[in-house]
Amino acid sequence: MHLTGQTYRPPTEAETAMLEVTVGCSHNKCAFCDMYRKTEVCVAPLWQVEQDLKELAQSGREINRLYLQNGDPFILSADKLLHLARLIRQYLPKVKVLTGYCSIRDLMDKTDEELRALRAAGFNDLYIGIETGYAPAVEMINKGHTLQQAWDTLARVIEAGFDYAALLMGGIAGKGNSRANVEATAALLNAYKPAQVSWISTSVNKGTELEALRNAGTYVCLTEREMLEEEIMLLEALEMRDDCWFFGTHPLNAVAVDGYFKDKERIIAEIRAEMAEIGDDILDITLKRGSM
Repeated sequence: MHLTGQTYRPPTEAETAMLEVTVGCSHNKCAFCDMYRKTEVCVAPLWQVEQDLKELAQSGREINRLYLQNGDPFILSADKLLHLARLIRQYLPKVKVLTGYCSIRDLMDKTDEELRALRAAGFNDLYIGIETGYAPAVEMINKGHTLQQAWDTLARVIEAGFDYAALLMGGIAGKGNSRANVEATAALLNAYKPAQVSWISTSVNKGTELEALRNAGTYVCLTEREMLEEEIMLLEALEMRDDCWFFGTHPLNAVAVDGYFKDKERIIAEIRAEMAEIGDDILDITLKRGSM
């Protein structure tokens, strides 16, 4: 199997078979992210994809779900993605879901008709890096889309029948902005409900633009107490379906908690109970975190 350069996937896809169709990230300019800075973006050649599919078909695994690598496989045109779906099923006929990371920017390039065709071909459960619905933070982190474009694109994604996971960055709006960040983000997600909400505490990684903003005092990190309080605020503000999954067990989070939104009160209670066990010496500082 080919896996080129830095390779990532969401923790919730840890057991999912992978297939490299692109390498790196086509944007690679998010202020907080260093995931693909050392990896040149390119498209995997078709012969390589087919070779890897043959290997997967001969692996003896029953594969009904496939995670497409790497940072944004949706940079491929709709025609190429549809051809890829047909090729996958030649070798893995039991595959029902084709998933992967996806950006608002990539989805904007697809027409409504193309989105519907991709959904019909099995593309679903897209991991969309929304990070925040707070306009000043969207601009600061240089996501490559505006907040209005996020609203417009998610509306089209839902209309086309996709389920998606909303990837959020806790504390990304900076100190003093938690309430505004929660209200704006909850408004977006309540309007276009995801199948999963993924909460990841913001990490300031060495060499990133966010580190430079922090060092200049433009961006001020939250304490652990403030980060957890923001997480609770968001949970309280979200009006999700009962079967929407809250994923809060990312390794960067100070408190690991998850569950369906039907158990939202239990999740909030667990966070508060954990906070009561953590000393002020930890809650009142900002922990140094590793890379995302």
